[in-house]
Amino acid sequence: MSIGIRHAGRCSCPPCYIPTLVPPTKLYPRTALALLTTLNLLNYIDRSVLFAVQPLVQSEFHLTNTQVGYLTSAFLGFYMVAAPFVGPLADRYSRKRIIVLGAIFWSGLTLLTAFTHTYWELLVRHTLVGIGEATFVTIAPTFVADLFPENKRGRIFGVFYLAIPVGTAAGYLLGGKLGPDFGWRFPFYIAAAPGFLLALAVAFLPEPSRGQFDSLKETPERGTILGLARNPAFWTVTLGMAAGTFSLGGVQVWMPTFLSVARGYSLKQANETFGAIVVVCGIVASLAGGWLGDRLLPHMKGSYYFVSAISMALGVPVMIVALFAKGPVMLPAIALAAFFLLVNTSPLNTALVNAVGAHIRATAIAVNIFLFHLFGDVPSPTLMGYVADRRSLQAAFILPVIAMAVSSAILFYGMRFAPPLRVTEESAASQVPPGASS
Repeated sequence: MSIGIRHAGRCSCPPCYIPTLVPPTKLYPRTALALLTTLNLLNYIDRSVLFAVQPLVQSEFHLTNTQVGYLTSAFLGFYMVAAPFVGPLADRYSRKRIIVLGAIFWSGLTLLTAFTHTYWELLVRHTLVGIGEATFVTIAPTFVADLFPENKRGRIFGVFYLAIPVGTAAGYLLGGKLGPDFGWRFPFYIAAAPGFLLALAVAFLPEPSRGQFDSLKETPERGTILGLARNPAFWTVTLGMAAGTFSLGGVQVWMPTFLSVARGYSLKQANETFGAIVVVCGIVASLAGGWLGDRLLPHMKGSYYFVSAISMALGVPVMIVALFAKGPVMLPAIALAAFFLLVNTSPLNTALVNAVGAHIRATAIAVNIFLFHLFGDVPSPTLMGYVADRRSLQAAFILPVIAMAVSSAILFYGMRFAPPLRVTEESAASQVPPGASS
């Protein structure tokens, strides 16, 4: 297990936590990736359990739809606000310790759902969970990035972000199966317990050195907080991600309702059908997007931008078909549109990590999280509802289509700013042991 020390004397990088040398092993990166991916899975399970048991919560506390919806809004709001505070801490101190403390914090709060007997207690619990989960989502990607060479990051993030579709589906399944039989609190207990064990396991992981596989030096634009404002690679990824998240957030919220109201599905059928589409397409898209970005990287420096831009552009006509076509072509079109939307997860997160230096990476991710939620999935469901109230739900889906086109244009433009990583066959085969220097 590594022990943190501080820099002595003059140093060109910010004060930071430096792990000591650990024994080289090929198993270590894979073990760390497996543990962090599983913890990420629990993160998304905890979020989506509430969606599955909302009717039971609403019935017990006699809540309006607005009050129920505010639980998620409050969670997301505190999650967004917490991220910019967590990021700088992770760039200065031990990432592992913050991840472990955050996981224990949110798992403990999830377990304390047993003691929530009023709406306001549940609201406070949910907002605090948002703060706890922000620690993990902000920091874990930087930890993962330092485990593998640059030309493998797309595939690695493809695995790490499988937690989004699989965890979301597992939360729905857990809440939907256990909630009606054992009460809405019981699924939260099941979701909380593994978090403590995984946090303990992560505590024994050696912490990799920051930037040990990075091939580029930390210029002022890549390696300082002030320089981040002048980093076009970071900003095009962030803005492209915001537009894509606007589209994805709106589609996720309103597609089941669209299938129910406009296409004659029962609400149960609509949720099950769209849920299955998201899980299957999410798994395939996450792995495919990361693999393709890595594959193209030796041939084009903007490969991750390119894969995301192409997928968004291809998704525009497919989404139009999904919205306006009826009959047997509709569901395949919805599935293909979801695939193109979800392909971007691993390439864009890889591009984000590569756009900045290791010593400000957590801060950059924190700023990215705040901005893409602020301009993405926070306003999109409300704006779509506004259009649906005045026109139709079908007309409201024009907004996600426009957002996909905007995202594609931004990312095509951003390709020119991608950092020229020095990717070689030698670097692909190398496995430098974690530790040594920051």
